[in-house]
Amino acid sequence: MLFWVNILFWPLALYVGLCLVFYFGQDLFFFRPERLAKTFKYQYPFPFTEINFDMEDGGMVNALHFRVPNSKGVVFYIKGNSRSIKGWGKFAKDFVGKGFDFFILDFRGFGKSRGRRTEEILFSDLQHVYKWLADEYDEEHIVLYGRSLGSGLAARVASWNRPRMVILDCPYYSFLYHISRYAFILPIRWLLRYHIRTDRFIKKVRCPIHIIGGTKDRLIPYRQCEMLKNLAPEKITLHPIVGASHNNLPDYPEYHDLLYDILHEAFEVEKDWKMAA
Repeated sequence: MLFWVNILFWPLALYVGLCLVFYFGQDLFFFRPERLAKTFKYQYPFPFTEINFDMEDGGMVNALHFRVPNSKGVVFYIKGNSRSIKGWGKFAKDFVGKGFDFFILDFRGFGKSRGRRTEEILFSDLQHVYKWLADEYDEEHIVLYGRSLGSGLAARVASWNRPRMVILDCPYYSFLYHISRYAFILPIRWLLRYHIRTDRFIKKVRCPIHIIGGTKDRLIPYRQCEMLKNLAPEKITLHPIVGASHNNLPDYPEYHDLLYDILHEAFEVEKDWKMAA
């Protein structure tokens, strides 16, 4: 009898241990923040303003706002799960060079941003900042751009608002679906604290959606882009970058040509309509 108890106990104990490690360590697994001192000075070759948003619960979100003369609108860039905006700010050049202002923030625990981080707090912080942007620009001049982890967050914010368009860069079908592919032996649905259901949010978005993905992406396979497209084919346009992987889309000239076409086609329509009026 004791033999069989031991046979059953240790595998069960190991399994429970794995569940506990996953549950309490998932923030460490999913987020790889770079923290910056409050005195850190950002440096970029483009004009920008640093902004701090104080939240009601005592948290604070740090952001950068790049502006260009006579901008066509603003790109609200929701970044991925690593580093801080010290490094991500370099992507401003991909948009200011096309005539758009660029806005990016650090999630809590990243860079200079401080405070407790949960899925609901991420959504709330982004919505708070979106409303601030909507006061600075008409919503029809806001483009939501979600990169990797930020793709699901951008879909959530877009589902609550009416931006001009949404661009999802290497998106996942849902965080729940994506993580379940790697930790399928665990009861992920019950352990996961970040579900970020892109598949649900995207159905509620009321503006055009463009999905850009690398066909050789091994981290978030291109198949997930296709799955999202199939949820709302009438409003989603899928743009494959052939041969690209997860972290090198900007290395492909096709990516920059595509961005230019997506952004300018939408805003040229508005320009032509105003001239005709």
